[in-house]
Order: sequence, then structure tokens, then C-alpha cells
Amino acid sequence: MKHTHRVQVNPLAAEMHLSGPEVRHLRVMRVKVGDVVEVFDGAGTAGEATLLEIDDVRATLQLLNDPAALPPGDMREYPQPVTLAIALLKGDKLSDVVRASTELGVARIQLLTTRYADVPDIGDNKLSRLRRVAAEAAKQSQRLVIPEVLSPVALNKYAPEGQVFFAHPGSKETVLAQVRWNTPLTFITGPEGGLSDEEVSALAQFATPLTLGPRILRAETAPLALLGALAASGV
Repeated sequence: MKHTHRVQVNPLAAEMHLSGPEVRHLRVMRVKVGDVVEVFDGAGTAGEATLLEIDDVRATLQLLNDPAALPPGDMREYPQPVTLAIALLKGDKLSDVVRASTELGVARIQLLTTRYADVPDIGDNKLSRLRRVAAEAAKQSQRLVIPEVLSPVALNKYAPEGQVFFAHPGSKETVLAQVRWNTPLTFITGPEGGLSDEEVSALAQFATPLTLGPRILRAETAPLALLGALAASGV
């Protein structure tokens, strides 16, 4: 996959007009009239476009080809969508996990409230910031998909889809031994204080516990360990 400058445009069209952050990005990257950039809609479709004109506040692009959901040989996205469902964390830990998990290929990030969650809820401003972090990380890491960052829901009301796994110290099962790429995947991780016994028992009714190895990992490290193993599989 060649490296090129990228801008998000939604929807992709024969002629596209940009403003705001995407124009600033083109100017910072010194993209000139006549240069070709990759355009993507954040939902899995991308194409190439020529920059026709640019000034301080707007830019115009002309689409060069038919946009494709996944170009031949392109492995930027997993064969099935991967969701990370993570308990709320305090400070910048959640932002760090959103950024890294986006780089590692998740399609959705579901925030959870749990019994021992570090914070009980987050406001709209924090949620908007997390969504911006995901968008920036998707662009930087050459993703075709910008992950959704969904408002918190209680773990006991969460209804995940496909194969469901949760990080649980003491489990013998590993990520790569359990994952099958025939349905979507969901990985659930808890807060710094861990999941309660009741939460673990409830999850065990429909989800597979996975080991994080012989060491105890911090709440912000655990999801990245799981996703890193998945990414390193080369799928």
C-alpha cells in the first residue's frame, strides 16, 4: 500500500468541496494544486482525487476513480468488524485507549459503566473529544473506517453481537485459539478495580474468558494486549 496524503470527505462525489480541519490538514502537508490525495468517507469506502484549488478556508477535489469499499489486496480492515467494549477510565487513559485501539483496527468502541468503573459517566464534551481522537487516529494509521465511539451503557444492559470475549485473569484460553472470522467480534475489558464476581458470572453465560498472560495488566493496557495479539496475527 502506497503512502499518500488523506482527507475525509462524506459523501464521496465527482467534485468535493472541503472546509475547516481538512483544508488546514492539506495546507500543513503542503499539498499543491494537481497533487493526488486519497479520499475516504470513514465508513469503509475510499478513492483517489486531484486537488483542483485551495486557499485558506476551502479546497476543491475531483474524484479520479470509482470509490471502492476495499481495494484488491488491501488489508487495512478486518474481515469482520471488531468492537472494543471498555469500562470507563479516568483522566486521559480512555483517550489513549481510543487512539491505540483505532490504530489496531477496531470498528466500534462501546463505553461501559461497571460496578468498579473509575468514573460513573462522561459528559458530551469528553465524548466528542474521544470521537475526534478516533478520527485523527484513523487518518494517521491509513484506516478506511473511523470507529464509532458510543455513549456509555451499563454492562448488564449491553447486548454485544457475534463472538464475545472478555479479559479475565486466570483463564487458559488465548485470543488466536478462539477467534473465528465468520462473525463480528466483541472484546470486553473491565476497569482498574476489575469486574465484580457477579459481572464475571453474567458474562460467562454468553462470552468466552481470555487470558492476558501471567502478569496483571492495568485497565488501559489489557484491551491493547488483546487487540495487539489480534493485529499481530496478520489477518
